[in-house]
Formats: sequence, structure tokens, C-alpha cells
Amino acid sequence: MSKIVDEVLQANQQYAAEFGDKANLPMPPGRHFAILTCMDARLDPAKYAGLAEGDAHVIRNAGGRASDDAIRSLVISYKLLGTREWFVIHHTDCGMETFTNDVMAELLSHSLKTAVIDESGWHDVGEGPGSPDGKYINWLTIKDQAQSVLDDVIRIKSHPLVPQEIPVYGYIFDVKSGRLIEVPEATKAGQPA
Repeated sequence: MSKIVDEVLQANQQYAAEFGDKANLPMPPGRHFAILTCMDARLDPAKYAGLAEGDAHVIRNAGGRASDDAIRSLVISYKLLGTREWFVIHHTDCGMETFTNDVMAELLSHSLKTAVIDESGWHDVGEGPGSPDGKYINWLTIKDQAQSVLDDVIRIKSHPLVPQEIPVYGYIFDVKSGRLIEVPEATKAGQPA
């Protein structure tokens, strides 16, 4: 096993030893809301949103984008588990701002190994083979954080499986200050009809 696996399993043993009453938490989130946010390791939704285990659903993906799968999770969160409010929270200094669909497709066409970035952009350093299949995926990259939050709130609110009475709020997490900054246009667009 790798060092990381050993560290994770050791941490889990300590966590499980103190698990206690958490075994009795109900499946529906106690505070009845969900957050869609980025997978970036610098973001800790439990801390920036004041969450304890059992409080809320947290859905994470690259960029915190309203992908089909994210919307699937939000709909399940509401329909089966009773959430009544949703947040879309993107963040500053997001890696999704550093490339385009074309850049990703090109990188993957040469090699499936990890690429590197420098002042001139992304570069492959690994050997091939690659795959042309990267050109068939919309990577949901980001050009402007406020606009992407607005776009995602609008996409969620306009989805035929999302009830209009669910408010969706739009925010950007500032990775330098730890503050949530509202995107007023997104929050306005996310209000119940």
C-alpha cells in the first residue's frame, strides 16, 4: 500500500473510534439545504458555511458547475431528502479558469499523463498514447467567475425537474480572505418564480 492509503486508513480508525452518536444521524440533511461547489482542496464547505455532519448536502465537482450530474444530485436532494434552498458557490483562483475545452482536448490527444502549467500555459510532459475523446466533452471551463455563477444558477432554475419555489443563491468564495461574496445577479435570478 502507498503512504497515502496508510494515512487515510489510520485517520479513519481514529475517526471511527470517536464516531459515537453520528451513527444516529438521519439521512435527510438537518438544515434542509444543499451547496454545489468546487472540488478544489482549498475549499472546506463545512468550515466556510458552518456545517456539522448531517447539516447539508455538499455536491462537488471541478469548478462547482451545474453539470447534468450536479443537477441530478440537487433534484434527488430536494425530491427525496427535502432540501429547500440551494447555493452555487464558485471560487477565486480556480483551475477551471486556466484552460479551455480546446486546450484540454489537445492535451489529452497527446498523452493521458499529468500535464504541467507555466507562464505560457499547459504542456504535456508525459508520453503517449493519448485519446481524441477529450474533444467530445464539454469541460465546463470558466472565463469569468461571476458570469459562471449566474449561468449555473440560471441553468438550475430553468431545468424542467427543478421546482420554481426553490431559491438558489450565487456566491464566490475568496481563497485569499475566506469570505463568501454574493453575486447579486445570480441570487436575483435564483429567486422563486
